[in-house]
Amino acid sequence: MTIKDLQPALVFSIFDEITKVPRPSKKEGKIRQYLLDFAAKHDILVKTDKVGNVVMTKAATPGHEDAPTVILQAHMDMVCESNDKSFDFDNTPITTVVDGEWLRAEGTTLGADNGIGMAAALAALVDDTLVHGPLEALFTVDEETGLTGANNLGEGMISGSMLLNLDSEDDAEIFVGCAGGVDTTCLFSYNRSFAPTDYMYFKVSIEKGQGGHSGGDIHLGRANANKLLARFLFSLTEKHDVSVSEIDGGNLRNAIPRAAHAVFGVHTSRKEKVVTRLNEFIAEVQNEYAGLEPTLEIKIESVETPEFCVDSATSLNLIRALYSAPHGVISMSRDIEGLVETSTNLASVKMQPDNKILVTTSQRSSVESRKWDIARQVEALFELAGAEVTHGDGYPGWAPNMKSPIMEIARDAYKELYGITPAIKAIHAGLECGLFLEKYPHLDMVSFGPTLQGVHSPSERMHIPAVERFWQQLRLTLTKVADLKK
Repeated sequence: MTIKDLQPALVFSIFDEITKVPRPSKKEGKIRQYLLDFAAKHDILVKTDKVGNVVMTKAATPGHEDAPTVILQAHMDMVCESNDKSFDFDNTPITTVVDGEWLRAEGTTLGADNGIGMAAALAALVDDTLVHGPLEALFTVDEETGLTGANNLGEGMISGSMLLNLDSEDDAEIFVGCAGGVDTTCLFSYNRSFAPTDYMYFKVSIEKGQGGHSGGDIHLGRANANKLLARFLFSLTEKHDVSVSEIDGGNLRNAIPRAAHAVFGVHTSRKEKVVTRLNEFIAEVQNEYAGLEPTLEIKIESVETPEFCVDSATSLNLIRALYSAPHGVISMSRDIEGLVETSTNLASVKMQPDNKILVTTSQRSSVESRKWDIARQVEALFELAGAEVTHGDGYPGWAPNMKSPIMEIARDAYKELYGITPAIKAIHAGLECGLFLEKYPHLDMVSFGPTLQGVHSPSERMHIPAVERFWQQLRLTLTKVADLKK
């Protein structure tokens, strides 16, 4: 069986087309052109704004012109993570695999976040059997790395009063709130020194962690490869002089780091102690993460002497800061049981040109003051270590409205279809809804979608039966709104 055999056929056929279009964050040109071609093919009115957002509009089913206009919203870009570091996301299509009741990709992220939302919105625009009021479909750019599209949505791009965000990941759940977030970057400047020639050099690698979404999966306690790498290096610095030549870990601010590595040296008289310590460290990690990280690998190999190393003071400050930096859940919500309130992700460590090392972290909270509190804790720590710290603009949270009319309609639609009242929740992951609400404070919004697991990692997969339920819930929700008057 392939994706072409799956139901609902209309949704999966469009999703199949989307998987064939490269769409990394900030490189949405190809998927934007796909959307424009789709609109032209189906004679749908379309417009774009200066940052590349796309809006399609469709008139109401005859007799329902006076219904409220509904905005169907999804983002174009996807998180690009692969088990094969040479995979070219800029040019290579995703290969999908039907695995029982699940759809996944071959060794990469699937891009169901948020390709399935795009597919459902497009399907709604071309499904002639669907009864609906006036529709607008908003496709935003760069949701994953900067919320650029939502933050810079052109004036007058949308006119609807109800918005369905199609970017959630849990069947039978409707989301009415989300956390706000802010990124904090910490820049170390170092001097290059010639690598000591009486040192033995190693490359230690941490690979194949589970990773996952730094919002939706942060409570699961999965390993952060950057933290493990720093922990091992710190343990060495307690007893040995360590000279670091290279360090790299993680990629995206909103993904828990799955892999990290460092090239470092110790005096040749200490080389056996390094291997002994690594074996001890592996045993510790395996014990701590038993059942959580079944594929995690930690290994070491000898490498040739590099030409340069990071100066010893900066190297030690960097290791100490990474080891001390907070990561994971900071506090839980007292209002919604089981909801993470505040968290932080030690996302990436990258060596830059001109003797710089950039550390990126991402903070989230449903309480604005606590979001900035944890961001400033990160700032204070890395400034003590000598880094230059800056904060991004951040994005606001979305406060729940438990009296939302569209929430009640979407809830009733699911219950009518499947006899189950969906849970009404807030989500710790960031959604674009808070930014839309800043620009259009009248909007009545909810978010729902099919079950996705392992998003932002090559383990990403989508539950096929949940896609059918998601599609039918969307259809019935639109039909119920069509019977309302503005």
